[in-house]
Amino acid sequence: MHSRKSKTGKLFVRILLVFVILVIALSALNYKLIIGIYHGMTLFEPEKLAENFCRADQRFRSRLVAAGGDVSAFTYDLQGLPEHYQYAGETKSITQFVEHTDTTGLIVTSGDVILYEEYFQGNAAMSRSIVWSVSKSVVSALMGIAIADGYIKDVSDPVTNYVPSLAASGYNGVAIEDVLQMSSGISFNEDYFDASSDFNKMAPSSVGLGGPLEDVLLTLEREHEPGTVREYASSDAQVLGMVIRAATGMDLASYTATRLWQPAGMESDAYWLTDSSGVESAFGGFNATLRDLARFGNVYLHNGFWNGKQIIPQDWVSASVTTDEAHLLPSEHSLGYGYQWWVPGGDEGDFLAIGIYGQVIYVNPRHNIVIAKTSAYRGYEQDGEAMELESVAFMRAIATALGETTAQKSGQ
Repeated sequence: MHSRKSKTGKLFVRILLVFVILVIALSALNYKLIIGIYHGMTLFEPEKLAENFCRADQRFRSRLVAAGGDVSAFTYDLQGLPEHYQYAGETKSITQFVEHTDTTGLIVTSGDVILYEEYFQGNAAMSRSIVWSVSKSVVSALMGIAIADGYIKDVSDPVTNYVPSLAASGYNGVAIEDVLQMSSGISFNEDYFDASSDFNKMAPSSVGLGGPLEDVLLTLEREHEPGTVREYASSDAQVLGMVIRAATGMDLASYTATRLWQPAGMESDAYWLTDSSGVESAFGGFNATLRDLARFGNVYLHNGFWNGKQIIPQDWVSASVTTDEAHLLPSEHSLGYGYQWWVPGGDEGDFLAIGIYGQVIYVNPRHNIVIAKTSAYRGYEQDGEAMELESVAFMRAIATALGETTAQKSGQ
């Protein structure tokens, strides 16, 4: 009898222990969820932008993009920035633009030489920032690599050849190229500050706080004939990410690491934010250091060849920054668009990746200059698009001044 009571007591203790462990585990999960919701709700508070942007990969669901051991090393020939730039008929201050746009990091390189590098608002060389829609240009690079690797036949292929589930949406039969050029014809409200917009239906999922991103994509309908109208839609980039995942059989982070990040000799790990199902937020969830963003720009500056390797096909780089259709061309008040890269007007030959709140990778082949800038621009809601246009003049002035000085030093 005593033995039976002892066994019963031990069983009760074990059950109680399991129950306590479950309660603790559920409490931990709820705590993590509550903290995630808090970070999501306060992500865009003006006075917290700089801190939030450099901690996004720690605060939300994310997947590692591992750097390799073969680092593409920079050397230094530090120079000062020019004092002024011209914009809209006015002479403006370089320093004031840096301050006004709440810059967190600014780097200027000429090939493997750093000409200027400064950090602000608590950021440092190893700070990793979320770069928002600059992520789209990374996805474009991965698409070019996936085609070269033989996973995807051609940009004329319909996206539904690789992601059949999209046949239930407005993306049914749409060519990859039309999606690359933001000309999918999909009806999508990109307004970041309209709580009911399509973008804001995707936003919670993009940081793991909603359902799968694909669920939102499947609700989208077609508005225009594909390939005829350019309307910026973050859903297009998410579709491209889905195509790459499906075609390669790899998650986007692993493919980024093995086919782009490591071959390019990136110095630091990067991260993709993911939705609750582990799918990367291809339209805006990439996190990287400023130096590695400059390295990425240099891959494009050198026609896909960097760190001793042809990482991206040269013809893909060229096609990515070509605007040869009327609906893709730049105008007086807007930039042109290629394969997820922005192309300014004029004969400078420059192009750039742009993310909200002032994230930029600017490439100027004429002057052999790459500029990367991370920011936490508190005025973005008021004049964000105007600031992005002005950024081109700001970048061009820096590229011209430092590019010419560097060329003179090298005797070119």
